[in-house]
Amino acid sequence: MKNVHEIEIKLEGEKWTKCLDNAFKEEIKEVKIDGFRKGMAPKEVYLKKYGIESLYSKAVNEAINVAYKELLDKNELVPIIEPSVDVTGISDGSVIFKFTIITKPEVKLSSYKNLGVKKEKAKVSKEELEHEIGHLREDLAEIVVKDNGEVVEGDTVVIDFDGYVDGKPLEGGKGENYPLEIGSHTFIPGFEEGLIAHKKEEEVTLNIKFPDNYVEELKGKDVTFKVKIHEIKTKVLPEIDEEFYKDLGLEEVKTKEEFEREVEKTIKERKEHELDDKFVDDLLEAASKNLEVEINPEIIDSEVHRMIEGYERQLKMQGVSLEQYYQITGTNHEDLHKQMEPEAIKNIKYRYIIEFIADNEKIDFTEKEVEAKAKEMAENYGIKLEELINAYGSLEVVKYDMKMHRALEILKESNEK
Repeated sequence: MKNVHEIEIKLEGEKWTKCLDNAFKEEIKEVKIDGFRKGMAPKEVYLKKYGIESLYSKAVNEAINVAYKELLDKNELVPIIEPSVDVTGISDGSVIFKFTIITKPEVKLSSYKNLGVKKEKAKVSKEELEHEIGHLREDLAEIVVKDNGEVVEGDTVVIDFDGYVDGKPLEGGKGENYPLEIGSHTFIPGFEEGLIAHKKEEEVTLNIKFPDNYVEELKGKDVTFKVKIHEIKTKVLPEIDEEFYKDLGLEEVKTKEEFEREVEKTIKERKEHELDDKFVDDLLEAASKNLEVEINPEIIDSEVHRMIEGYERQLKMQGVSLEQYYQITGTNHEDLHKQMEPEAIKNIKYRYIIEFIADNEKIDFTEKEVEAKAKEMAENYGIKLEELINAYGSLEVVKYDMKMHRALEILKESNEK
């Protein structure tokens, strides 16, 4: 492919010698040679015993960075992913690297204006309004202990439970004083449903099955749970009155009609943002049909790995590791990689479309404009300007984001007529 560049860089003389010297300084710290204290043997003595080849591995690690910088200084190339590198020759006098550099592929976009995509208008139905009010009441609901009465959908029960498969205790299937909301689908199907209509202090035996899409060793198997209900908590929804409006921060609202107008306004604003995002996605999808680009497999791999890292961070926030996710879903890294490839290709194409628009429209910002934007962002985040720049890497990244944002605005403006 035209955007794949193989370049050899040879380091010799002082540059390679310096890498070897630094490797020796690191290596000698861990070496004890007879007649010398640990780490104090001269280089000549070390080399006589171990040979200069013993320094090559550490020296190469440092030399790669030196050679890569030299490559970028000598060539007007802008790599878009990490380059691959091979050592094609090495001796005490020199080292030769072959770098494979992948730059951005050629992008052609025949049209991004008048794509025939219409933006939907935000409307709020009566059902949506009632649903939102129901959510607001749920958020401010009072949780009270239900001493009498049975478990119903929406209640939270505090339970002890023991699980058994084939008459043996289920690994990880035991809990004490565990709070469980009925209807949250936290447990396997049949567990929460099996507690409905039971009372406080009751002991319940649940005979259910693991679902067919569960982990390999348990899917479809019979499981018995012995459950003790210690406590039942239920939600008491607030009345829709002035006290309720105040609790929501709506001090100016006095009547139910005024309240419904405020809620409707909030829903409409949210839907307008959602429809705006959908409009942009629809435009990018339509524009992608006019896109001509050959994407290297390495570029796709890099995007997939970035997505997997982001997904791993999300899982960690939920207290689940990537390894646990693979175990629960019965998948592996290759499966997740393949699953994410279509989305990765879409991301890459959309990014190229936005960059094409920015270049085609000659979008640019002065240094002062970028600094002003960075200061505004830092203030919004409540951090210092230096902290924001460190987080972004450089002001150039802030500038890039500004250009991409403006390109999207132009895409929308070009299709709203």
